[in-house]
Amino acid sequence: MLAGITRSLRGKVMLVVLATTLCALLFTAIALAVYEVATYDDALVRDLRTQAEILARASEAALSFNDPKAASENLSSLRLRPQVRTAAIYAADGSLFATYPAEGATVPPRPEALEARVVDNVLVLFQPIVVDGARIGTLFLSTRYELAARIIDSLTILSAVMLASFLIATLMSAWLQRAITQPILDVTEVARQVIERRDFTLRATPRTDDETGYLVRAFNDMLGEVGQRTEALEAAYATVQHEIAERRAAEAALREADRRKDEFLATLAHELRNPLAPLRNGLDILRLPSLPPERMAQVRQLMERQLAQLTRLVDDLLDVSRISTGKLVVRRERLPLQPIVHNAIDTARPLVDARGHRLEVDMPAAAIDVHADATRLAQVIGNLLNNAAKYTPDGGSIRLTVREVGRDIEIVVADTGIGIPASMIDRVFDMFTQVDTSLDRSTAGLGVGLSLAKRLVELHEGTVHAESEGRGRGSRFVVRLPRFAANAPERAPPAPRSERVESPSSAQQARRVLLADDNVDFASSLAFILRGLGHEVRMTHDGAEALAAARDFRPDIAFLDIGLPKLHGYALARELRADPATRGARLVAITGWGQDRDRREARDAGFDDHFVKPVSVDQIIALLAEMPPARPSDPVPRSPDAKDLA
Repeated sequence: MLAGITRSLRGKVMLVVLATTLCALLFTAIALAVYEVATYDDALVRDLRTQAEILARASEAALSFNDPKAASENLSSLRLRPQVRTAAIYAADGSLFATYPAEGATVPPRPEALEARVVDNVLVLFQPIVVDGARIGTLFLSTRYELAARIIDSLTILSAVMLASFLIATLMSAWLQRAITQPILDVTEVARQVIERRDFTLRATPRTDDETGYLVRAFNDMLGEVGQRTEALEAAYATVQHEIAERRAAEAALREADRRKDEFLATLAHELRNPLAPLRNGLDILRLPSLPPERMAQVRQLMERQLAQLTRLVDDLLDVSRISTGKLVVRRERLPLQPIVHNAIDTARPLVDARGHRLEVDMPAAAIDVHADATRLAQVIGNLLNNAAKYTPDGGSIRLTVREVGRDIEIVVADTGIGIPASMIDRVFDMFTQVDTSLDRSTAGLGVGLSLAKRLVELHEGTVHAESEGRGRGSRFVVRLPRFAANAPERAPPAPRSERVESPSSAQQARRVLLADDNVDFASSLAFILRGLGHEVRMTHDGAEALAAARDFRPDIAFLDIGLPKLHGYALARELRADPATRGARLVAITGWGQDRDRREARDAGFDDHFVKPVSVDQIIALLAEMPPARPSDPVPRSPDAKDLA
């Protein structure tokens, strides 16, 4: 029969078509099976990882805001993927945060290695959740691994397709002619390439003017229309994605600006109240009768120092405002650099000496001329020296180096202070930013000094950057100015003088009073008032010292600042309430922090009263007057010599 078929051209064509069809189908079946085996793992892992990345991105907000419910809702979207068996989200510490499909699902108790692997016909994957370069959690997914079933299903379908195709080819090959099949094959090939390459410029070639030719031309027209619409959709999608990204960035910037605004306002209130408190005490002292002239001079010095601090705060804010609005003008002229540096050192010297720092200056003896505003250049150097003095523990070292580097002048201020974390290096020059924001920090300020210095350097066409090896490793601030460029500082108050204070008598019952405040002027002025009222006063300037003094002194009442070094006021109050020797003392918070949450924290820590600086002497007298009489068994110890006020 085969010999009969091959005698005719029609039979030969039929045999060629059938043989070719059969071989093509067999080869396709084998190729698809091999391809399925070779690509199943990768395809399944890519699909699962894509799903994991989408869920990780959707769960960033839930982790950031500690919202397990939102995380569980994100995971519930997996119900549309029935092949996914279980899923879980872990927090940054490895604890389980949310699970799918329900509470108590079988998931690993803690995240494991970040890799995809097959365990007991189950593919598991751990995906990190990262925000701004920091890992905030881990996502776990597991799905069924069904390679064998997939191959069997594919082979079954292919077998059916092969059988059907062979039968159809047998029937159709007898009458299909090249004029009918080739245009369709052309269209099919073009369609395949379009699908694979997404190139809508491809076109099939018309071969006839009949219906098949019309089909080819219609197909080409359709490709052109689809291509135009696809381009329009892709452009619209890109625009929407860009707008979404911009909106998210704007929302994040607004939230950050709002947070920093609130933080700045609270800090500004605190920093303004700190100098106002000793000013108020100074006025109360001046009202005391028969005040010796030398004591009046001492109080005036105290008030002048605090007024200078207020002036510096206001000047910094005004300078920053002038720079931001383009109203600050630097008047540059050719000047010797050395006197400008010495002026900046004189400005920062009181704070450097008060903290017991060692200041080393390395500057060429030969004159170096700069083209600068002398006041503003000294302000820059002074701000950097003040910053180093504030953020270096007492007794540290500060080094100021001036040298010529090529065509530039380099000014370096290095210290042995608390250092700058890597995450803060790029932010220390931002407005209102402070490296140390802890409650018990011993530094103060609005966080504008470095920002002001940077902007002034830029007005002189220079650059400034910070360097640090991390916390506790010190910092270096490097100013680079083109030859004949400069910057400026602010004036510090004169160095304090020390005098002794006598204690005027008072008709009020004498009390044992513990006073703890790191603002020496405020503490000494309040101690002066209390001793003038006839009370026994023990004065300290940090939390640890206050705790030790309280256990020895056993005060009737304690006036405590909140932002104390070494042991902040809340912790100090808890310690005093826990000690039987000091449990009965009346605890009064005197602080610059006066928001509602500050009062709640003070009450929760054990404080009886909360006063916001500045505090008047009338408030102190009224508070002492309302206290119950001291027990006869509690003798008032003999008052030690009064501490220096200045």
